[in-house]
Amino acid sequence: MIGVLALQGAFDAHVKRLNALGAETRLVRKPEDLEGLDGLVIPGGESSTFLWHLERAGFYDVLHHFVRTKPTFGTCAGAILLAAKVTNPPQKSLGALDAAIERNAYGRQNDSAILQAETSLPGGPLETVFIRAPRFSRLGPEVQTLATRDGSPTLVQQGNILAATFHPELSDDTRVHQHFLDMVRSAS
Repeated sequence: MIGVLALQGAFDAHVKRLNALGAETRLVRKPEDLEGLDGLVIPGGESSTFLWHLERAGFYDVLHHFVRTKPTFGTCAGAILLAAKVTNPPQKSLGALDAAIERNAYGRQNDSAILQAETSLPGGPLETVFIRAPRFSRLGPEVQTLATRDGSPTLVQQGNILAATFHPELSDDTRVHQHFLDMVRSAS
């Protein structure tokens, strides 16, 4: 059972992708929705708005613990929330991923792009959809880079944490979500 944080962002696109790959999903809107989940997806959106919703609902502390114990996949704003350090501007995060990340590093909405990225995932170049995307500026020694854009990491993994600065749910390429489901299966 994979939860998808449904406070904002394109959570429905993640649900459709995960269901198409055979996973059962649950929308997560309150702390008790995390109970019984095998993994969680934190979608894109606006990271400071996510924080506001999480803190307002008393959800932050429960989620902070969850992401340290269960496989979690963050895309765009989700990657920002998972990183240990956030810049441009600085903000609080869940700090589960030993990385620093810069918000909106690739520009504004009109700088959005669909690119082919080098990846270590099987199957050749990976289609990546960037929308006001963040950029990893530092990775800890345990963080593995799985895809890059112009030499900068765009898809990374540290243990049970997977983070993408792009939106794989908006691509026809299913490999990133499949990789996350494989992570969940191997953690069970």
